[in-house]
Amino acid sequence: MSSPSPQIYCVGGAVRDKLLGLPVQDHDWVVVGSTPQQMEAQGFKPVGSDFPVFLHPKTHEEYALARTERKVAQGYKGFTVYASPDVTLEQDLLRRDFTVNAIAQDADGNLIDPYGGQDDLKAGVLRHVSAAFAEDPVRILRAARFVARFGFTIAPETLTLMRAMVGNGEVDALVAERVWQELARGLMEKQPSRFFTTLRECGALKKILPEVDALFGVPQPEKHHPEIDCGIHTMLVLDDAAQHNYPLEVRFAALGHDLGKATMPADILPRHIGHEMRSVDLLKLLCERLRVPGECRDLALLVARHHSCIHRAKELRADTIVKQFDSCDLWRKPERYSLILQACEADARGRTGHEQDAYPQGAYLLRCAQAAQEVNSGEIARACADKNLIPEKIREARIVAVEQVIKG
Repeated sequence: MSSPSPQIYCVGGAVRDKLLGLPVQDHDWVVVGSTPQQMEAQGFKPVGSDFPVFLHPKTHEEYALARTERKVAQGYKGFTVYASPDVTLEQDLLRRDFTVNAIAQDADGNLIDPYGGQDDLKAGVLRHVSAAFAEDPVRILRAARFVARFGFTIAPETLTLMRAMVGNGEVDALVAERVWQELARGLMEKQPSRFFTTLRECGALKKILPEVDALFGVPQPEKHHPEIDCGIHTMLVLDDAAQHNYPLEVRFAALGHDLGKATMPADILPRHIGHEMRSVDLLKLLCERLRVPGECRDLALLVARHHSCIHRAKELRADTIVKQFDSCDLWRKPERYSLILQACEADARGRTGHEQDAYPQGAYLLRCAQAAQEVNSGEIARACADKNLIPEKIREARIVAVEQVIKG
């Protein structure tokens, strides 16, 4: 008697997004009733090292054999996987994180939804499929990311489970690469503030990003808006950066620009004098711990160091502005200076009632930058008899150019 033919189902995010009326970016497929040998015989290319995943020979989409998982050690890699033709679709869906991601669709368009995912989609609720959710700490980060993307709420029982995972140390097993991967994706969601407030609500933010968690409850300087604390201000800055579709580097800089305000001595806390260099020090440690890519790290450090000065651009002397250009390496990376100004603009708007404010400092400093860049360094070098004086002569010419902009 011959075995039944393997069955293929579309699963996960593609089904979820289609039901939500959103564009479907990628398809994931589950194959029930097949073996690795049968998949390879049909031309599928094996790519999974931890469990059987194959690439379709034409579409190159991922096809995974139905599987179950069992927790054997702490951390997101502490699983043993069982993939066999006798694993059912329902068993495969049971290991998934949320009910909204545990819906499958067959080749005829029929939905298989054994755990109530469609009801939770309609209600806008993230609910874990089974107690196995607690075995993978990455799922806490994914929960926060989906809240930031879809605006969903987290079911009370799921939030309780997330808090227990923090309390029992499961979150401590997260590795830097996975934290950064989910953090970067969370920053790029529609409302990134909700990524961080969700982590804070379950207690994970204090474990994963203690520098950010420490900002909540710290008062803003009186000249700004004392009715919001530094943590809320940072969240407003993040959401402004998202609203203006700024890139990841700018959003990460927005997250880290004020970290130093959480650790300033009490006697200068209301004024936050000198917090910039403390922010730089904390950012360096954070970036090293999470192995943040260089582009994000470098921009964030420059924004932390210079944002207060940039806000006061109209008060600065020409030589101070040129010194800032030097520090930001404007001459080699002019496009990065524009990103610095984007982060500063988001910072300025990240205050209650100032969401629509203009930011003339940005246009002003860009005019100064253009004038300084138009200085002909080669011509100055050729005309300089003492070659040791060339850098100073170029600097003087740039200062003169900026002074012309200041004078209007």
